[in-house]
This record gives sequence, structure tokens and C-alpha cells, in this order.
Amino acid sequence: MDIAILSRNRALYSTSRLIEAGEERGHTMRVINPLRCYMDIAASKPSVHYDGKELPKFDAVIPRIGASITFYGTAVVRQFEMMGTYAVNESVAISRSRDKLRSLQLLARKGIGLPVTGFASSPRDTKDLLGLVGGAPVVLKLLEGTQGKGVVLAETRKAAESVIDAFRGLEAHFLVQEFVKEAGGSDIRCLVVGDKVVAAMKRTAEEGEFRSNLHRGGTAAIVKITPAERSTAVRAARTVGLNIAGVDILRSNYGPVVMEVNSSPGLQGIEKATGADIAGVIIEYIERDAREGRTRTRGKG
Repeated sequence: MDIAILSRNRALYSTSRLIEAGEERGHTMRVINPLRCYMDIAASKPSVHYDGKELPKFDAVIPRIGASITFYGTAVVRQFEMMGTYAVNESVAISRSRDKLRSLQLLARKGIGLPVTGFASSPRDTKDLLGLVGGAPVVLKLLEGTQGKGVVLAETRKAAESVIDAFRGLEAHFLVQEFVKEAGGSDIRCLVVGDKVVAAMKRTAEEGEFRSNLHRGGTAAIVKITPAERSTAVRAARTVGLNIAGVDILRSNYGPVVMEVNSSPGLQGIEKATGADIAGVIIEYIERDAREGRTRTRGKG
């Protein structure tokens, strides 16, 4: 198979591992920087051009679209979908996952466990909004934040009101969520491929920090997940529409709750923590699932 990886840096661990896994299985792997792509949007023959040439027809594309280029990156994925190329994660699903509010609303509609979450626009509603999620301590999240950036723990109502005022002063959209104290500064990252959790790790925040992201100094270890956690992760990925997803779960007193569904999960931390060949599993999934024109949305999103 001819497989394209949409990535801005072939030296990144996740990208290089996908290249390695694909080539080991006899596939031709090519890394395409999505920001260097330009498109001929024509009804008769849509095409993608790169470095002065029209790109050939690939059997599959693996989007590794960073949050900072979501708009243009998903446009490139959508163009490949219009050409009939199989995208392991489709443009609509990537866009859903990047919109925290939309993804939480989709998960809630399907009855998937979530932290109590509030969202409001007017500053006059701050008091009621904080009461809605159970009062301080609360977690405040910018909708555009990634890797723990733009996430603040406010331990008192006064602190929460100050942070909310600051966010509103920046005209930023944000969520207010209950602080799940019983999670103890840890979460579980489940790596979902297709309809299976292929690996899971427990991430624990460093001392004095509540965010467990590995980019923020958190540590990772292999963990055994419960059937409820496994089901929650698979249902969350399916609800958002992702074939490949990193689903972040907290262990609360009322069962597993989903914090986020990630469309471009990093492979380094979880492969090293679990010893699993996740890149190989992804390539094998593409071998089984990829078909020309199989994209469900066909670029309609």
C-alpha cells in the first residue's frame, strides 16, 4: 500500500514509528507536511499538490494534525476524502475532537460519563455557573488549550471568579468543571484502535501539580483497566467518530468519566510505558479497513 502521513516533522517519535511500522510490513510510506499542500477544488477532478507537483493517489492517509493547524489540516484531509482516499481519522471527526464543547455535548447525548461541566457567556452568570458544578475547587479550561495548557485549578470561589474574569477579559471561551479529587492527580490514557483498547497507561502528575500530562512532567505506568473503563473509552472514540483515539479517563466515585478524546495521540509515552507496538497495530488496522471511497463523510464535514 502507498500510505501518506500528514505530519509537519518526520523526526517526531509518533511519525517515525509509523514510518518504521509501515515499511516493516512492506508498505510505501511518505510524510507530507499539510501546510505545504495546496488544493485544486474542482468537481470533476479534485487534487492535492505538494512542492510543485500533483500528489499521486494514496491508498490511505494518516492525519497527524496538530491543534494549531486544525483548520487548514482538516481542509487537506477533507480534500483527500473528496478524492476517495481512505483517511484513518476523518476530517469531521478530527474537528469534533478539537472542539471540546462539541465533543462533550456529543458524549453526554450518548450517556457517556463526564465530569459535571458548565459553560456560560455572561459574567452575570458566574455565581450560578460555579454552583452548577458543585462550587470550588473547580477546573477551568480554555476551549482552545492542548497538552494541559490553558487549564487552571481554582481552589476557592474567589480564585475561580478571578480566573473567569481574566478569561472573559481575553474574550476566550472556557469550560468550568468539577474537580475530581478522588482521582488523586492521575488519569488513564486509553489508546483505542478500531473497536478495541490496545493499550492503557496511568499518568500521574508531579508533586504540586494537578495536570498529569507527560508534557508537564507527569509520569506514566502500565495499568489494568476495568471493563467499564474499556467500554467507556471505545464508546467515546466511536461517538466522536475516530478510528484512532487517545481517550483520557478519570476514576471518580461514580465511575469512569471522560476528560478528552484526542485525535492525534502521541505514541511515545504509551509505547514506552506498556511495551506495546501501537504503531504496528495502527498499520494492521489500516490494512484491514482501508478501501477506496470508504470514507463515511466523503469530505462533507
